[in-house]
Amino acid sequence: MALTRDFKATVRARAERDLAFRQALFQEAVQCLLEGDTDGGRSVLRDYINATIGFDALAETTKTPPKSLMRMFGPKGNPTADNLFGVIGVLQEKTGVHLEVRAQAVVA
Repeated sequence: MALTRDFKATVRARAERDLAFRQALFQEAVQCLLEGDTDGGRSVLRDYINATIGFDALAETTKTPPKSLMRMFGPKGNPTADNLFGVIGVLQEKTGVHLEVRAQAVVA
């Protein structure tokens, strides 16, 4: 189901005023990717990009056309590892939300 402009505007407004929300959104996107839910991860990352710096600013920084970035993080997108981690790095720098990876043993 496509998101409405009202929903996107609501997410953007909340992300602008609520650091904890921004952190949770970014963390959820990357956590989905790490767990193998690439569709979900790309979708949430797209929402995060729209809610924070936007695709035009991301395109300027990454030197990648905005439409290419939108396709990468769209429903049928398939970003390369270089593109994906490049975007994550730029988002960390521009949004002030930095992720940290921890190893955790899972006991069955």
